[in-house]
Amino acid sequence: MGTFGGPPQRPRSDAELLAAHIAGDRYAFEELFYRHHRQLYRLARLTTLNPDDAADALQDAMLKAHARARSFRNDAAVASWLHRIVVNACLDRLRRNRVRPAEPLTDEDAARVGDPTSRVDTAIVIEDALMRLPIEQRAAVVAVDMQGYSVAETARMLGVPEGTVKSRCARGRARLAEVLDHLDAGAAAATE
Repeated sequence: MGTFGGPPQRPRSDAELLAAHIAGDRYAFEELFYRHHRQLYRLARLTTLNPDDAADALQDAMLKAHARARSFRNDAAVASWLHRIVVNACLDRLRRNRVRPAEPLTDEDAARVGDPTSRVDTAIVIEDALMRLPIEQRAAVVAVDMQGYSVAETARMLGVPEGTVKSRCARGRARLAEVLDHLDAGAAAATE
């Protein structure tokens, strides 16, 4: 039974919440945000690799989504639309900050990684390797390989052709493979 003896209400869909927000429902966007907050923050965190930048980018993105809700064209899922806005806000923030420009890795960098036996060490190594990718490659790799979006969905989120996403992913993966190759060698040596 629902409240006051009425039938139970099903949760509103993302599209219904966005439409209700546009129609003036003061709480609809908040509900939509809280429904996706965790995943959107994780996406921002993986894209920026910095919790402060991730939080700021997520806030910027949600303000844009709130203000631009009327521009949603229903040609994609609301969640994909929100993801695209978050990724773009992250990329904008990274471009503005440019605190850690990408630089080539040396053998000395790979040697400093240490013993990658624990999950924490591995996560740190991978995060460092991701940080060394150019922003556009990182965004494509995170969306496709870590978040599980298709190439087509990622292309829509980033506002680029599918071929661009494929090439960014290929270049990013090749770079990551070079950087992370020593992990496989270390794991093989440890099992011998």
